[in-house]
Parts: sequence; structure tokens; C-alpha cells
Amino acid sequence: MSVSDPDRAAARLAWARTVLGDPALTLAAASSDASFRSYWRTQHAGQSWIVMDSPPAHEDPRPWLAIGARLAAAGLHVPVVHAQDLGQGFLLIEDLGSRLYLDALDATNADDLYGAALDALLVMQTRVAADDLPPFNHAVLVDGLEVMPKWFLEHHLGHTPSCEEWDVLEIAFDAIIRNALAQPRCFVHRDFHSRNLLVTAVNSPGIIDFQGALHGPITYDLASLLRDAYIVWPRERVEAWVAGYRAKLLDAGVIGHDVLPAQFQRWFDLTGLHRHVRVLGQFYRLWYRDGKPGYLKDVPTVYAYVLDVAHRYNELHALADLIERHADGIDLAQPRTTPAGEPPACATH
Repeated sequence: MSVSDPDRAAARLAWARTVLGDPALTLAAASSDASFRSYWRTQHAGQSWIVMDSPPAHEDPRPWLAIGARLAAAGLHVPVVHAQDLGQGFLLIEDLGSRLYLDALDATNADDLYGAALDALLVMQTRVAADDLPPFNHAVLVDGLEVMPKWFLEHHLGHTPSCEEWDVLEIAFDAIIRNALAQPRCFVHRDFHSRNLLVTAVNSPGIIDFQGALHGPITYDLASLLRDAYIVWPRERVEAWVAGYRAKLLDAGVIGHDVLPAQFQRWFDLTGLHRHVRVLGQFYRLWYRDGKPGYLKDVPTVYAYVLDVAHRYNELHALADLIERHADGIDLAQPRTTPAGEPPACATH
């Protein structure tokens, strides 16, 4: 049963009416994400509520509940759960509002809003247990990177990498992976960015979409936030925020003074590059495999991030050249129908 299935909609509405004791209650779409999960807003007794619909066959709600409990225990603002039905995958949760960071941010308030977000990030990285979470390990890092050749190069650009090009990809991917594995490990939200943070009246920001948390590199969420696919800031301003966060980690004893500013900046850059290479493939996968075109408009930003960082590090120049060579003249925000050719014998990915 899909989220859009009429039977699913009827079950969702009936559950909400029963839980809130209001047979006349209605639901309006609040938001959805790249998964099967969706959110529905309703008004009852002078208060706004959210029904989270997480079909158990596709999106088990239990990880969301478990991670949310950890974050709440650390004092972070995640939605309070008022009722739940794990069998059906319905949760009645606090409405954090609709003022996303993405909509609120501007040049004048960015320092304040990012300051609050970075304070929340420091809490996550210092007070939220993560050792027992799934590891952001070598296999996960590789899987994330290999989404790009399949869905961007092959499906969108219509280009099957040659054996020599696979060598280029593997050398670059190895540098990115080693960079991630060299960092201290901590709680990683995985999507800590402007569409998952809300400006709230109390204990801002509100934090959502945390169910996929892992135990991983310390700069991953920092890069997700400051090199967001949906909003771009001048490089100098981003690097100032990065330097400020390094100072917070030093003060908290998370890193030592042996982690010099250039080293920390490299961690941040290449970890962000991992994310953007993955997203460059993932956004096209959402279109070609799942029929979700909404993320295509954000591809040019992600593409620009990939080239900007890759061009700044010698060992990644060839990756940037490969991508630019085949993307030249292609509309990144429009789907293509030309199929890729057969992979060469060397391509076992």
C-alpha cells in the first residue's frame, strides 16, 4: 500500500480522528521527502498537529522514534510524540511549524541562525551516544560514491566510463574515503541542512529527518549544513564558519591542537565532496528510477560544489576534468532518454 493509495489515506484519516477524538477532523499535506514517508497537518482544540505516515513495509518508524529519543534526551528540539501505531506506521507528533531554515536564511541573519544550528550540532556530537549506531564505514562510503557513475554519468549523460576513466574514479574515490575514515567519529545526522531545520519559538532549531543517523566522520554534518544543496554562501563566509566550529571542537576536547586549520578544512572539503558526489547520483536516481523530478532543479548547485572542491585538490583534478568533459553542453536539470552503452569488461561496479 503506497502513501497515495486511497485505502492508506482513509486509514490515516480514521486513525487521526480516533486518536484526537474528532470525527470531523481533516488532514492536509504538510510535506514529504525522498522516501515513502509523508507528513500531514491538522488543527484540533486550538492546536496544530502533525501525523507522520511511515509505511512499515517501506519506512520502519522505529528508527525515527529511537533516534528522536536520544536527541531529545540531549536537550535538542525534535518533535514530541503524542501517539503512535507502529503496526500501521502512524505517529501523532508535535508540529514544529513551517518556517524552514531555507526560507528564513538571509545575509543578515545567517550568522545567528547558523550559530544556533552549530550549537545544536556540537550537542549532537558531544552528548548523543553513537557507538552502537550503524557505522559510516568503508562499505557505506563506497556505496555512496558509486551512485554517481551509474545514475549521473550513465543514465543522465549517456556515457559509460572507459577502463581508464574507472581508474580516475577509483583514485579520486579512494582519496575521499581515506579522508573520511581518518576523522574522529561521532553521531552523524546525515541530512543536517536547511530543509531539515526549522526556526522555532523555543529551543531553536527544530530538527527533523534524523532516522538514518550513523556513527561517522566529524565533519559530515558540518558540510551538509554549510555546503547545502539548496542554498549557497560565499566561500570566505563558509570557511569562517568552519574555522569557528573547529574552535568549538577544540574547546570541547573533541579534537586536539594537532588538527591544524588546513587539515580540518581538508576534512570538511573532501567529506562535503563525498556527500555531493553521492547526491549528484541520488538526485538522478530519484528521477530515473523513482519518477521524482523535484530535485533536478538543485543539481546545478551540487554539480558546482563537486567541481569547485575537486579543482582545489591536485589528486582530484582528473575527477573534475572527467565530469566536465562529459557534462559539457548537457542540460543538468532536464531528464534524458538516451540509454547508456554496455559497460566495458573492466567495469565491475
